[in-house]
Amino acid sequence: MVEAGMETSQSNDPCTSGTSVVPGVSPSPGVSPTAGGAACDLVTVPARQGLEAVDILRRGVGETVGPVLHDGGCDTLGFLVPAGTAACWDVPGSICTETNGQGLRLDPAPPVEGSDWLLPPGEAHLATDPVVLRRALGEAARLIEAADSRR
Repeated sequence: MVEAGMETSQSNDPCTSGTSVVPGVSPSPGVSPTAGGAACDLVTVPARQGLEAVDILRRGVGETVGPVLHDGGCDTLGFLVPAGTAACWDVPGSICTETNGQGLRLDPAPPVEGSDWLLPPGEAHLATDPVVLRRALGEAARLIEAADSRR
C-alpha cells in the first residue's frame, strides 16, 4: 500500500538517478514479456495505486496505456514500459524490472499463475510511456493520501 506522506518523483526526465526497491512490493515472478520481438520492462506498483493510475491514464487526452498485468497473489499491478526504463526508474513505492527480452511473449493468456491481464495485449498500446506513467503514479499517490487523511 502507499504510505501516507509518500510521494512519487515529479521529474519529467525518464532517466534520473536511482532505482527504488520497497520491501513488500516485488515484481511478479516469471514475467518478462516481449512485444513483437522488442523487449519491455515491467513497472510494478501496489494494486490500489496502480488502479488509480490506470484510471488517470485512461481519462487523459492523448495519453495511452500499454498492457497492465494484475497479480492477485501479490496485490500488485505491472505496467509494460519500453526497454531501458529500469535503468533510470526512480519512483518511490514502485519497482521497475529489466527483462532483457527474456521469457514470455505477450499473449492474452496470463503469464503467471494467479495473475490476469487488466488491459491485455492487443487491447492496449505496446507499452506505457514512462514519463506519463510517472506523472499518473504521482497523481494517484496524492489522491490516495488525500482520501486516507479524510478517514
